[in-house]
Amino acid sequence: MKMSEEKVFWFLVGSQELYGEEALKKVQSNAQTIVDTLNKEGSFPFKIQLKDELAISQDIITSVMKEANYKDEVQGVITWMHTFSPAKMWIRGTKILQKPLLHFVTQFNNHIPWETIDMDYMNLHQSAHGDREYGYINERLNKNNEVIVGHWQEKEIQEQIGRWMNVAYAYNESFNIKVARFGDNMRNVAVTEGDKIEAQIQLGWTVDYFGIGDLTTVINKVSNNEIEHLFEQYKELYDFDYGKYEVDEWESSVKEQIKYEIGIKQFLDEGGYTAFTTNFEDLYGMEQLPGLAVQRLNEQGYGFAGEGDWKTAALDRLLKVMSHNKQTGFMEDYTYEMRTGQEAILGSHMLEVDPTLAETKPKVVVNPLGIGGKNDPARLVFDGKAGEGVVVSISDMGTNFRMLINEVESFVPEEEAPNLPVARVIWKVKPDFKNGIKEWIKQGGGHHTVISLSLTKDQVITLATLFNLEYVLIN
Repeated sequence: MKMSEEKVFWFLVGSQELYGEEALKKVQSNAQTIVDTLNKEGSFPFKIQLKDELAISQDIITSVMKEANYKDEVQGVITWMHTFSPAKMWIRGTKILQKPLLHFVTQFNNHIPWETIDMDYMNLHQSAHGDREYGYINERLNKNNEVIVGHWQEKEIQEQIGRWMNVAYAYNESFNIKVARFGDNMRNVAVTEGDKIEAQIQLGWTVDYFGIGDLTTVINKVSNNEIEHLFEQYKELYDFDYGKYEVDEWESSVKEQIKYEIGIKQFLDEGGYTAFTTNFEDLYGMEQLPGLAVQRLNEQGYGFAGEGDWKTAALDRLLKVMSHNKQTGFMEDYTYEMRTGQEAILGSHMLEVDPTLAETKPKVVVNPLGIGGKNDPARLVFDGKAGEGVVVSISDMGTNFRMLINEVESFVPEEEAPNLPVARVIWKVKPDFKNGIKEWIKQGGGHHTVISLSLTKDQVITLATLFNLEYVLIN
């Protein structure tokens, strides 16, 4: 997944004119030192850009926030109260800001110089004073801003800022998510339904329906040369497991999936779509349910969910953006391990488990699907990674969307599963198996989810808060 190098975060410094020209020059100089050092040492996913004008008047603040709104490259605003900055100046600009806001509670020096401290020092270094004033007005305005507290040279603090940047970037990108639904929702399934208009209003997601014929028209134009070229790449990337199939039969199935991969990608890119759904009940004109094709597109950063579940497909894309497409993908709770002391959930799907979660080298296999009534589809099989992470879903509760967040700990399975022809990811539920699952069910969490071993619960909560989205944390 490509990330734009042009995206930036503005660093705006609060002060006031009462301190005089010399003091304000020092404020600006200190701010420049902080920004230069952060960009050099912080390992941030995006650059921080210091605003030239200090925030010392309502007109300046309002102008900066207006500019931040209409400049697409600006992903958010980081504010620092170097000195006291009367918060009534911030009301208009803060109210109209539509980008994520971070209140960085820090100060230039990390210590109090007891031997030399005087009132000039006190007047110039008033972050403790200014933060309270500024924080009050953000709360009064219900701004849902993030607050990070700590000295700007601390590695942990820099990492917190970097994680927030990824959340802010994902929030902005949410309004660019377009989901292509190839076919409708699986018939008679409740949780995959939802209010598409409200999703576009609140979350920015555009969800469009396409008949299977619209897709197969594109797929059928894929050339043999394109298929053979990609098949040669597969030989380098994956192990081939022919199983019980003759080589020609096996390769024919795999190449059918390659044709789907090329055709679906072309369809999505031409329409500006970043996520999609399929449904095994809507496969007219297709020989197989897309499996390996979907996995390959997942690996490239496209969001996905099965059975027409557009909410999870969009969520998948959103969390992939936030995680830079690392160890994040569509998932489904499949079956339980309920032996005492070993309780866990086996997550998988019929075919489409995301390779960004792979611990072992994926192998290409062909196997009957047993549902959908089509030819045996090819898919990638692997074991999932170990790590701390989150499982996330979005449900439409009729009056509002609800996001469920469950902290989990995944582990690499030790037991072989020679007859399981799908990839598998296994995790332990927090706080524990019984209470975690019980609470998920009571809160209306779906069976389709997105699991990420790269994101934290705090990042997901921050994202939900930016959208004014109801969330339930199960931990």
